[in-house]
Amino acid sequence: MLKVSAHIESWEYKQPFRINNKEFKCSTGIVVEISDGIHRGMGEGQGVFYIGETPETMLEQFNEVVAELRQGISRQKLLTLLPPGGTRNAIDCALWDLECKRTNKTIWQLTGIKPKEQTTVFTIGLEDTPQAMAAKAAEASQYSLLKIKLNGNNPLAYLKAIRAARPDARLVVDANEGWSFKQLSEILPQCIGLELEMIEQPLPKTEDKQLENFCSPIMLAADESCLDSSDLAEIEGRYKMINIKLDKTGGLTEALNLAKQARAKGYKLMVGNMSGTSLSIAPSFVIAQLCDLVDIDGPLLLKHDHANGLSYDYGTVKCFDSSFWG
Repeated sequence: MLKVSAHIESWEYKQPFRINNKEFKCSTGIVVEISDGIHRGMGEGQGVFYIGETPETMLEQFNEVVAELRQGISRQKLLTLLPPGGTRNAIDCALWDLECKRTNKTIWQLTGIKPKEQTTVFTIGLEDTPQAMAAKAAEASQYSLLKIKLNGNNPLAYLKAIRAARPDARLVVDANEGWSFKQLSEILPQCIGLELEMIEQPLPKTEDKQLENFCSPIMLAADESCLDSSDLAEIEGRYKMINIKLDKTGGLTEALNLAKQARAKGYKLMVGNMSGTSLSIAPSFVIAQLCDLVDIDGPLLLKHDHANGLSYDYGTVKCFDSSFWG
């Protein structure tokens, strides 16, 4: 019988992190540990706040399946035992880690994926004025790829200020469902000169049907509108890129499945995160190897991270040591 446990951990941000309609002071999630008495696997899940997940609800969900976990289950069985979300993510990643330890194989050997360094975005959180965000972008001069968090409050002014402050940077935008279709249509022609590479989730999920067959001069990416592979049919004809997050897919197992299916349908891929420590981001680094755009800067926003976690050389993420995870 396996020993299984879960607990809540909270890691403080360097400074409050704001997105559309929400502010975070800490990255809080659950950590799952699964041990056979010799080997121990670990996984971390932050959950998906916009579908109602909290650390407390994730812990409750974990406790509902703890008896099955003690008996030992496969990752495929887990897909039927729990819905997508942070709890399943933490358990799934712990199972992957445990298998690596038991078989003395790395995650790269188990998945057949070849690892290499990745360039991640550095996220500029939402501020009250364009000048404040431009200043933050200027301070991040060591990062060549910036992700700009915006809402519906005069986003063009923010983008112009940031581009003026960082004419050298590659820029992608995340509106977190904060724009209307009318606003998007009006902004896009004026954004062309700002050389934006991508706009993520401009419309609320409930309104993005308006994007069907819409010809955008800037690539649009689905985040909230695509949680896992079951959403692929719904978003067809609306987006060109999909943001894969392990908390949304409910683990690395379904994330790999989503990446395969989405690529077969012609989507470009990015990997994102719901923040978290290196324990949360290490499995996302696996998916990063399959993606066109990488957003795994969560640990960079924290005051502290695991001492033996991922190594960041400004915007370059180096392969983690398999003794830490996988």
